[in-house]
Amino acid sequence: MFYLTLVICFFASILLTPLVKKFAFKIGATDKPNHRKVHMKIMPRLGGLAIFFSFIIGILVFNPGSEYHLSIVIGSIIIILIGMVDDIKEISPKLKLAGQIAAAAVVVIGGNLQVEFIKLPFGGEIDFGYLSIPITMIWIVGITNAINLIDGLDGLAGGVSSIALFTIAGMSVIMGNDYVTVMALIVAVSTVGFLFYNFHPAKIFMGDTGALFLGYMISVLSLLGYKNITFISLIIPVIILGVPISDTFFAIIRRLVNKQPLSAPDKSHMHHCLLKTGFTHRQAVLLIYAMSTLFGLAAFIFSQATVWGSLIVILTLLILIEFIVEKIGLIRDDYKPLLNFMEGLKPINIKNR
Repeated sequence: MFYLTLVICFFASILLTPLVKKFAFKIGATDKPNHRKVHMKIMPRLGGLAIFFSFIIGILVFNPGSEYHLSIVIGSIIIILIGMVDDIKEISPKLKLAGQIAAAAVVVIGGNLQVEFIKLPFGGEIDFGYLSIPITMIWIVGITNAINLIDGLDGLAGGVSSIALFTIAGMSVIMGNDYVTVMALIVAVSTVGFLFYNFHPAKIFMGDTGALFLGYMISVLSLLGYKNITFISLIIPVIILGVPISDTFFAIIRRLVNKQPLSAPDKSHMHHCLLKTGFTHRQAVLLIYAMSTLFGLAAFIFSQATVWGSLIVILTLLILIEFIVEKIGLIRDDYKPLLNFMEGLKPINIKNR
């Protein structure tokens, strides 16, 4: 029955997306070109509605059971409503953030999903106490916005989210968490169905409706099964979401370095930098897909490694991230400490006279 549910969700997304596209044009939920955007014509938004409705169909058909289920669904509805309003009217960042906080509060306070403590690698534990609620809410809101920030090229946010969801599902199988496996796969196949219309050249954008919904679901599902365990295990969702987290982190660093407001939009995200480096639209998206897949594989290796092996994986990933950041100029074109260091290690060739 579960595999049939996935097939239903996949085709529901494919069938619903054209209807959502017509609806978006009818109510004026469109994205107009400007100096910050890559597309050159008016595009319909609200594509995330197709993903959301496919998800709803999936959970109604299969009805996965969990103490968190109702709060997750209610929170996702709040997120969808906020995204829809923003896609139609473009609401202020403060109002959008308030909606995200409300959605997070539903699942954190109402559903009691909280990271209460973590066990340290070499003994002992950290009890977060009253900080468990704000820490968990910051994670949910942060990841929700991280997915939204990478939604800058056709199929980018949808593809990266799908890879993250499939990875979360795979990790959940290993950990024996059936609920997370079911929910992650339902959202993932619904997103893949939407990608038939969203991959370059896109016929419709997912908009904030889709990006916020996917970010919300990924942030919540990545916590389930990883909370209240070891520090090493808590790193797993961070690795899985390495691409959007890195892009968001360096966007903050970039704005601090350039003395810009943190909320100021720019055209220097990872996908923008890849385009400026010379990659085509499709190549840039596929390259980020490959990075996301690499992070997903690293998460699997990390979960099975010893403590020292885990540290080696982390160090390797940090060096790789720094190399990519400097190579594509994610902070500034002249920021290249690692590349300059590597250049200094090259042997000096002395020609024979």
